[in-house]
Amino acid sequence: MKQFMVFVRKEFHHVFRDRRTLLILFGLPIMQILLFGYALTTEIKNAQIVIADHAKDAASEQLISRIAASKYFTINSVALADNEIEAAFRKGKVKCVVVIPAGFGNDLLHGNSAQLQIIADASDPNTAKTLTNYLTAIATDYQQDLYPTANVPLRIEPLTRMLYNPEMNGSMNFVPGVMALVLMIICTTLTSVSIVREKEMGTMEILLVSPFKPTYVVLAKAVPYLVLALTDFVIILLLSVFLLEMPVRGSLPLLFLESMLFIITCLSLGLLISSVTSSQQMAMLVSMMGMMLPTILFTGFIFPLENMPVPLQVISNLVPSRWYYMIVKAVMLKGLGPGVIWKESLVLAGMTVVLLTISIKTFKTRLA
Repeated sequence: MKQFMVFVRKEFHHVFRDRRTLLILFGLPIMQILLFGYALTTEIKNAQIVIADHAKDAASEQLISRIAASKYFTINSVALADNEIEAAFRKGKVKCVVVIPAGFGNDLLHGNSAQLQIIADASDPNTAKTLTNYLTAIATDYQQDLYPTANVPLRIEPLTRMLYNPEMNGSMNFVPGVMALVLMIICTTLTSVSIVREKEMGTMEILLVSPFKPTYVVLAKAVPYLVLALTDFVIILLLSVFLLEMPVRGSLPLLFLESMLFIITCLSLGLLISSVTSSQQMAMLVSMMGMMLPTILFTGFIFPLENMPVPLQVISNLVPSRWYYMIVKAVMLKGLGPGVIWKESLVLAGMTVVLLTISIKTFKTRLA
């Protein structure tokens, strides 16, 4: 054990004297958690819209005031001629136009119905659909407030309740995904590069012919990155809780242990990459670029897995970050315990055993 700690201490010295490694270790997590938490979101806020009010009555003014009070829209103007609508869309100044026809208030009060035209820029279909849904919901709520006891034969009033995220905060979906993405990239990349560096410098063979067992040499190089990755996890967790107001409803020790398991899985994957590559550039390319895209696509925090074809859903089961993402959401957002996440934990443990076994065997074979 004394010899093992000597190798671990040596690897710590290598890490702390390399500024690029420190930048990847501590700069990348902070940058990504802030980007995904604040800048990148699927929510649509402050969308630029124009309202063409041809009615100019009390009903249209009340409806416009409701739209203006919404956080989803920023009204540029409330007067726009019909021939100027298409020009505004072509210039890209607006995302949506609401046309309130003349006689809107009179039709609503006396005819119990009125038309409202919503024109959206469908060059981005998801944004167009979301904006039209927002505007339709505002118009429907306004109509129900005017006629709360409308005389209709049957009436169904849906009462919606959002569990675990009542404010529909998009960061609560991104933060667990960013945790999985950052830990996956950092652990895999740095572990693979650190071992390949020894190969390129010709010092790995010197280490392997020492009285120390080759397996312990490899594990000693992985231990510092385990400690540093856990430090990254703590930093990400603190940023998520205090800056992004991410709740932690479950057990912190359980979340820490599950994160440690995922980190060990990623370190094992990094060891496997190091055993099949012979240069730092190749290891960096395979570990960072090769793992970043599958992690983003198949984790589920950006693209829903349910919408993917069945073959891609099957492939997603091979991505460790998918299972860790499910664990983090279950523990942090839902407050669930080991009895619910045992399946995901077992999958990560199985991946760790398989990856670590293949890595060590392949590594011994190549350097024997």
